[in-house]
Amino acid sequence: MRALVTGGAGFVGSNLVDALLARGDDVTVVDDLSTGRRWNLADEARFHEADIRDGAAMRELVASAAPEVVFHLAAQIDVRRSVADPAFDAGVNVAGTVNVLEAARAAAVRRFVNSSTGGAIYGDACVVPTPETEPPRALSPYGQSKHAAEGYCEFYRRLHDLSTVSLRYSNVYGPRQDPHGEGGVIAIFCGRLAEGRRPTVFGDGTQTRDYVHVDDVVAANLAAASSDVDGAYNVGTGTETSLLELVDAFRALASTEDFDPEFAPARPGEVNRSALDTARAADALAWRASVPLADGLRALL
Repeated sequence: MRALVTGGAGFVGSNLVDALLARGDDVTVVDDLSTGRRWNLADEARFHEADIRDGAAMRELVASAAPEVVFHLAAQIDVRRSVADPAFDAGVNVAGTVNVLEAARAAAVRRFVNSSTGGAIYGDACVVPTPETEPPRALSPYGQSKHAAEGYCEFYRRLHDLSTVSLRYSNVYGPRQDPHGEGGVIAIFCGRLAEGRRPTVFGDGTQTRDYVHVDDVVAANLAAASSDVDGAYNVGTGTETSLLELVDAFRALASTEDFDPEFAPARPGEVNRSALDTARAADALAWRASVPLADGLRALL
């Protein structure tokens, strides 16, 4: 299969690229390297440094690669930056997605797999674990922009008959996640533990997240690419883990008592409880998360 991966030099994208290459696919990667890293990519992947906000560049690259499937992972994922600069967030996550969709339509791409978010779209949901039927209650521009991008995927399906699907991730963790970035608390806690520093907990630490391993997310992308379902599908474990429980898990795995958290004020735009109901993905994609959190943390450490 010929595949094009936007954001393919990033954390989730590069793990997906590895899986595609491992099964013999022809892979083209598009990334502006704002957060992705060139060294995340194997030599077998063809790499193009480009910004998804450049519509002309996207049309040229997708036409040249002629992919059967586009995996769209390029995004602005920093909740705090989205609050501080919502126009920039929308420029990347909404306008950038439209550019990639238009390029895929023009190149007659067979399938478009869009990476989205669960917790940030649902906000403080009334039902936890949260199903796809729960109405969006985004608390940040990031959640709002990702929901808008899903809407454009559905629009291109209806208007142009472009086969699209959106995967709503919970909190993804695993190899290559940047411990010095905004991408995930597990990577940040790992970095603090490796450096002999205490973790910072924003708020009281009782807020919960649904931590899903990147290998499971990659498997969901491959399942979505080979199917013809449309709409949005949750990708998570359905299990809530609080920040304080996460600190305890790291302390136990590292066999250390010197990992007490430092507390800081809660950050705007973040939800209190988040876990995703994945029954729909299990039924339609035959996909379920298979990596237990304890095993994933142990391997990562």
